[in-house]
Amino acid sequence: MTPETGTPRNGVPVADDRNPWRVGLIGLAVAVVAAALLGYAGGWLTPKLTHPGDTSVEAGFARDMSSHHAQAVELGMLAHEKSTNPEVRLLGADIALTQQAQIGMMQTWLRDWNLGPTGSQPRMAWMPDGGGTIRDGLMPGMATEAEMAQLRAATGNDFDLLFLRLMRQHHLGGIHMAQAAEERAGDGDVRWLAETMVNGQQREITDIQNLLARLGG
Repeated sequence: MTPETGTPRNGVPVADDRNPWRVGLIGLAVAVVAAALLGYAGGWLTPKLTHPGDTSVEAGFARDMSSHHAQAVELGMLAHEKSTNPEVRLLGADIALTQQAQIGMMQTWLRDWNLGPTGSQPRMAWMPDGGGTIRDGLMPGMATEAEMAQLRAATGNDFDLLFLRLMRQHHLGGIHMAQAAEERAGDGDVRWLAETMVNGQQREITDIQNLLARLGG
């Protein structure tokens, strides 16, 4: 199984299928915090002479993708906690760790740019027709509160199938957002991170499809 990874850069950790973090929920939580700190550290390593503005593509992407990633981290930790399938648990842990590290990098960029975690524009305003991608207040691919509640209540194979479907949907939305940032951002680090997200999540969708087929989904 191939986790979401890209070319190592700015100190962000690269996970692989030999990842030893097959631990309990507390251990995963500690690892997620460590990944976030490494992401913050990576963001500090690339000082800029000029900074993107509040309404820039870079700022909008960093803000919106941080929120989008936060739900993926929650989904991944639920999978690691609740699933009895080793492959599903490992996938969940890898997603939580990788996306938390990326959140750390994006939040560090915002601080370096002297920008807050929220801006003056509505969500998705940085994308062409981005407002049209919002459904029930949610960005592309995000699970609803009802879907999250259903996942928390599910057990066994039902949990695994629902997690994989929600994660596939989440990744598809995230890829759409990252591709827009890759095409439109002027900052090279932002384009690199967006490309990393696209490549990694596309690989994970393939893994999810294979798992769904094996689990009867």
